[in-house]
Amino acid sequence: MPSLTAIRALNATLKRSTSHIPVAIFVGGTSGIGQGMAEIFAANTKGNSHIVIVGRNRTAAEKILSSFPKPDSGSVNREFVQCDVTLMKNVHQATTEILGRYPKINYLVMSPGVATLEGRNETAEGIDKKLAVHYYARWKFLRDLLPALQKAKDEGEEVAVMSVLGPGYGGAINVDDLALKKGYSLSNVALIAPTYNDLMMESFAVQDPRIPFIHSCPGFVRTPIATSSTSWLLRKTSGLVMALTRPLSVSPEECAQYMWYGINSTATTPGAWRIGEKGDDLKKKRYFGDEEQRTKLWEHTTEVMMGALITS
Repeated sequence: MPSLTAIRALNATLKRSTSHIPVAIFVGGTSGIGQGMAEIFAANTKGNSHIVIVGRNRTAAEKILSSFPKPDSGSVNREFVQCDVTLMKNVHQATTEILGRYPKINYLVMSPGVATLEGRNETAEGIDKKLAVHYYARWKFLRDLLPALQKAKDEGEEVAVMSVLGPGYGGAINVDDLALKKGYSLSNVALIAPTYNDLMMESFAVQDPRIPFIHSCPGFVRTPIATSSTSWLLRKTSGLVMALTRPLSVSPEECAQYMWYGINSTATTPGAWRIGEKGDDLKKKRYFGDEEQRTKLWEHTTEVMMGALITS
C-alpha cells in the first residue's frame, strides 16, 4: 500500500483528458469527507472542472466553492443545490435541477451522514431518517442521475460513482422487513445500511456494466457530524471523543485522498467495488447478501420511492 505522501502525489499528477471539462457532483459536500473530496478534485483538476455541491448549508457551500482554484482559461461552474436528503421529494427536485444544467456527469460522490441515538424516526414520507440519509436518498440520486453518467461514458469520458458509508461493517438483512418497521434498533440500522449500499452498487453495475460503482469505507474521520446531532449526548461529548481518539483518526483531507486513490487507482475497471479506508480493495470481506436479496431490495426500494413521491 503506498504511503499517504505517495497517494497525494499520485492523485495530483493523474493525467485527465483535455477534450472536456469534467463534471462532479458531491452530495453531502458542505463538510467532512464530501468537502474534502470536492476540494481535492478542484485542486487536482487545477480548477478546470464543473463542481456541484448538494446539501443544506448554503453559507458553508459558497465558502468552499469560492476557495477553489480558478481555471487556466475560460469559465467553469461552481454551484450549490439546496437539498435536505431526508425527503425523497427534495432529492427528486435536486436531481431535476442538476439534470437541467448537466446532461453529462463524470463523478457522483455521495457522503451525507447523520449521527443520532434516537429510535425509529419517520419522515412525512414514512421512511426512517437514518435509512433515508444512508441508503434511500443515495439510491434516488444515483437512479435519477444515471442517464447523465451514461451519456458521459457514451462519449468516452471518465465516469465513476462512490457512496461513502461502510463496506465490511454490514450484517445480514431480513427481506421481510427491509424498511425496519418491525425490528428497528440502532444496531440493526447500522448493520443493514452498509449491506444495502453493497447490494445497491451491485444492482446498478448490472444495469450498466461499463461504470465503476464504488461503496467505500472512510474509517474513523474527524468530521463535525456529531456536533449537529439531534442527540444531546453526542453533541456534548463530540469534542472529548475527538480529542481522545485523535491518534486513531484521520482528517477529512487525508480520508478524501484515500477515497480518490480508490477511484483513480483501485476501481479502475467497471463493476461493483468495495473499497477500504486506505482506498484498498476489500473484495468480499464481511460481505452479506445474495442475488435474491439484491432483487428484493431493488423492488422494495422502487416501491418506497413511488410511495414517497405520491405522498409528497
